[in-house]
Amino acid sequence: MTNRFSFALNATDGAARTGVIATPRGDIRTPAFMPVGTAATVKAMLPESVAATGADILLGNTYHLMLRPTAERIAALGGLHKFMNWQRPILTDSGGFQVMSLADLRKLTEEGVTFRSHIDGSKHMLSPERSMEIQKLLGSDIVMCFDECPALPADRTRIAESMRLSMRWAARSRDAFGDRPGHALFGIQQGGLEQDLRAESADALRQIGFDGYAVGGLAVGEGQEAMFGCLDFAADQLPVDKPRYLMGVGKPDDIVGAVKRGIDMMDCVLPSRSGRTGQAWTRRGQVNMKNARHADDPRPLDADCTCPACANYSRAYLHHVFRAQEMISGMLLTWHNLHYYQELMGEMRAAIAAGDFAGFEARFHAHRAMGDIAPI
Repeated sequence: MTNRFSFALNATDGAARTGVIATPRGDIRTPAFMPVGTAATVKAMLPESVAATGADILLGNTYHLMLRPTAERIAALGGLHKFMNWQRPILTDSGGFQVMSLADLRKLTEEGVTFRSHIDGSKHMLSPERSMEIQKLLGSDIVMCFDECPALPADRTRIAESMRLSMRWAARSRDAFGDRPGHALFGIQQGGLEQDLRAESADALRQIGFDGYAVGGLAVGEGQEAMFGCLDFAADQLPVDKPRYLMGVGKPDDIVGAVKRGIDMMDCVLPSRSGRTGQAWTRRGQVNMKNARHADDPRPLDADCTCPACANYSRAYLHHVFRAQEMISGMLLTWHNLHYYQELMGEMRAAIAAGDFAGFEARFHAHRAMGDIAPI
């Protein structure tokens, strides 16, 4: 185990890459999917259960944790890893996306963002310096610089102004982060869907210098085709020898398409949120366990899956506990979804290492085209 942060590329296949991010708290195999633990918990899961799915790293949320229970309280209790009983790496976002989504509850200036809490209306200020302070208090292994993320669609002038503000904030984030061996700071590329603005942003980030680079400002309403079109050039604008992180993505086919285009890390609330609402993600697509057709079905959700939901329970049981609104319903299906996502990442890592990503992609889409197994 290392005492520093580093990234090694092990193999490439086209633009797809597989490697290892080494941290003092353990290795992160890439491409990697990060389950989201917004409020110091992956909803409906024990930390041990999340680890059992194969996750190497979790994501925590600066905005939510600064409001409740506060970063200062978490620091006094030993830091986020101890607080939530997760000893593997943690990445925290900067809080910028959540603050920007508050709309009428915020005021944006060069200094930062003043906003009112969605919980109790209390007033707060989040700036690059404060975001770095909060993430240091939390003890994050990977820290994200503070940025602005405008919703798409937006006109070019607005996107350019926002991107350049984010680059000025990135420089301030770098200064405030300082020298912290074993911890990493990632810069965030912005620029909407505009290739030249993305290039300008990437150049600015390179000059500042970061341990990794994120593609920000996507998965905000532009649609998959536009997102992939942007990734066709955006990932290549970032350094080859550093991790590339696509923020807030997504559905399984989004993830496969992103990895195909050179992305190393992703996160999304989708597998856990879907699990709590009865939606299962499988090799053959999405399955709604609330549908009546499952009521008498003795088969597992997915016969090829080894997660506890599939190994020990029938579709009929899963259907029953969702209809009865039992807590175990969300627990079992969240476990299944996170297990499936980690299996998907493992299959892609193996395919890239074997030089067979095209074959993997063809099989992935062929299975999804079959649809869910027909009822008995």
